[in-house]
Amino acid sequence: MIAPATADLIARLVHGEAPDALTSIALASRAPLIVCPAMDREMWRHAATQENLRALRRRGAIIVGPERGALASGLEGPGRLAAIDAIGAAIEAALVTRTSLDGVHVLIGAGRTEEPLDPVRVLTNRSSGRMGVALAEAARDRGATVTLVAGPMSVDPPDGVSVTPVTTATEMASAMKSAARAAHVVVMAAAVADFRPRRVAHEKMKRAAGPLSLELEPNPDVLAGLTAARRAGQRFVGFALETSRGLVRARAKLRAKRLDLIVLNAPREGLGGDTNRVTLVDARGAERLPTLSKREVAERVWDRVVKMRRATPRPRRPRAVAASAGRRA
Repeated sequence: MIAPATADLIARLVHGEAPDALTSIALASRAPLIVCPAMDREMWRHAATQENLRALRRRGAIIVGPERGALASGLEGPGRLAAIDAIGAAIEAALVTRTSLDGVHVLIGAGRTEEPLDPVRVLTNRSSGRMGVALAEAARDRGATVTLVAGPMSVDPPDGVSVTPVTTATEMASAMKSAARAAHVVVMAAAVADFRPRRVAHEKMKRAAGPLSLELEPNPDVLAGLTAARRAGQRFVGFALETSRGLVRARAKLRAKRLDLIVLNAPREGLGGDTNRVTLVDARGAERLPTLSKREVAERVWDRVVKMRRATPRPRRPRAVAASAGRRA
C-alpha cells in the first residue's frame, strides 16, 4: 500500500522504474498493490496522470481516492489523500479478495478458434483473448489453481497457470470436457466458431472466374456440452456477444445452457481492445457495468462467482443415515 502516491511516483510505477527502495519493492512484489494518490488539483486532472492510473488499473492495482477539499496550494478540488478509514477498508478488502479462491480449481476457455478452409486459410473472428487472460490472471492472484484452454490469441498467456493450446472448436470441446472433470468453476470466455467448412480443401484454393460457395456445418456447443455433465457444486459462467436484443438473448442462453452467470459483451467495445462494457446476467436480474478495463471486469466476475459459491447450501445427509446416527447416540 503506497500512501501518499504522488504523480511522479505513479508514473514510475507505470514505467517499471526502480531507482529507490519503494519502487524496487513494488516492481519485485507479487502482492496486491494499493495506490492512494495525493497531489495538486491540476496534476490530478492532467491527461498523463489519468492515463497512468488507467494503466495501473489494467494491471490489477487498486486505486483509493483522492478526495475533494482544500489543497496545500490553496486550491479546492480533487487531490486530497483518502481518509485513513477508506484506506484501511481497501487493505482489508484486498486481503480477503487475495484468498477468495484458495483451493478452487478454475477452468477458463479463452481466445478464438480457427476452422481451416484449405492448408493456408481459416474461418475465424476478431477475439483477441485479452478477456480470458484477464480472468486467468485475476483468478490466479486470488489463489486459484487455473487451467487455461487457449485458442489462438493476440496476447501471451499469463505466468502461473496451466495452458492447453487448441485451434479448432472440436479441439476446444475435447480439451474443456477433459479439464472440466476436476474444475470447481468453469468460465467460457472463448469465441468459438459456430460453423466450420463441411469439406477442407487439400490444396490452396485458386481464384476462380465466378463466385465461390462454401458449405458449412455447425460446430458443437462447447458450453452446453459441459453443463449437461455438471457435477454437484460446479459453477458455470458464459459470455455472450449479441448485436441486437442482447439482454433478451442473454437470458435465453442463461436458461438454455443452465448457466449460473452470463456476461453480455458490448460488441463495439469488447473485441480486441483493453476495455469492455458488460452486463452481468443471472437468474435474479441484470447488472450493467460501466466501461472498465478487462482486468476490472474480470474482478467483478470473480466477485460474483465467490458470492455464488458461498451461497451454495451444504448437501444434507440422507435421512436413513441421520436416523441411525441418532439411535447410536
